[in-house]
Amino acid sequence: MARVFVTWRLPGSALDRLAATHETAVWAEEAPPSAGELRERAAPAEGLLTMLMDRVDAELIAACPRLRAISNYAVGVDNVDLAAATARGIPVGNTPGVLTDSTADLAVALMLSAARRIVEGDAVVRRGEWLRWEPDFLLGRDLHGATVGIVGYGRIGQAVARRLGGFGCELLHSSRSGGTPLEELLDRSDFVTLHLPLGEDTRGLIGEEALARMKPTAYLVNTARGPIVQTAALGRALRGGEIAGAALDVTDPEPLPADHPLLEAPNLTVLPHLGSATRATRAAMADVAVDNLVAALAGERMPYCANPEVYERAS
Repeated sequence: MARVFVTWRLPGSALDRLAATHETAVWAEEAPPSAGELRERAAPAEGLLTMLMDRVDAELIAACPRLRAISNYAVGVDNVDLAAATARGIPVGNTPGVLTDSTADLAVALMLSAARRIVEGDAVVRRGEWLRWEPDFLLGRDLHGATVGIVGYGRIGQAVARRLGGFGCELLHSSRSGGTPLEELLDRSDFVTLHLPLGEDTRGLIGEEALARMKPTAYLVNTARGPIVQTAALGRALRGGEIAGAALDVTDPEPLPADHPLLEAPNLTVLPHLGSATRATRAAMADVAVDNLVAALAGERMPYCANPEVYERAS
C-alpha cells in the first residue's frame, strides 16, 4: 500500500477505488494548496494526483524522495516539469480522449455565442433595455457557411471539424503535420479556433502580428491554453476593432482577476475554464487519472503517459 496525496476532491467514485488499495490523503480545503502546503503534503508521498493549477516543478519533485508516479487531472501537463520527472524515472499521466467531445461542444458553443451576441442579448433583457423588436437590433453573423480555421488538428480539433460539418462551414486546419499555413488560415477565416497544446513553440503564438492578419469581421475562440494568446495584444485588437470579437474558456493569467484590463475590452466572452465541465466527463477524467496512478504504483505502464520515454529508458 503506497502513500498518495490528491490535491483536490474529484467527482465520481474513482477516489474510493484509489483509497481501497492505497493510503490516500485528499486536500479538503476550499482553496487549492499553496506551493508550501503542496510541498509539505507531497513530501512523503509515493504517488501524486494533481490538478492543472498545481505547479509540480523540479523543486517540488526534488522534495519528494519517495515519489514514483504523478497523475495529472488534465490533458495538458504544462504545469509539470516533465524533464525533472523523467530524469527521476517518474511517469507522468494525463487524461486525453475522455474530454474531447465536451471541449469540442464548448468551442462551437463559444463560436455561436460570440457571433450571435448571446451573452450581450441576455444582459440587455436583464437590464430592462429590450423595449421593442427592431430589424437591426443586436445583429451578429452566421456560423453556417462561414470559413473556420482550426489551429491544432488533434483529437479536439478534429472533433470540432466534425461538428462544423453540419453547419456547412468551409474548414481550414493548421498543425505540425501540415494543412493550411497559419498565415493563410488567419487571412481567410471568419472564425479562428485554437486546439493546440502549450509549449515553447506555441506560447504567445497569437499576438499582434497574428491578430492583425485576421479579418476585422473575424472571431477568435480559445479553449486550449491561455498563454497561447498574448493577452495584452488581444485587448488592443478588440479595443481597436481589428477583430470582431473573442470568446475564451482559458486566459493568461488564470484565473483572470475581476479587475483585469482585458475584461474592459468590447465584444469579449470569458468563461472560467469549463471545457470539460460536464458531470460525465469530469468523472471519466477522474477514472483515467486514478487508473494511471494505480498502474504506475503497481509497477505497470500508465495507460496514458505524457513522458513514455521513462519506460523506453527502463527497458
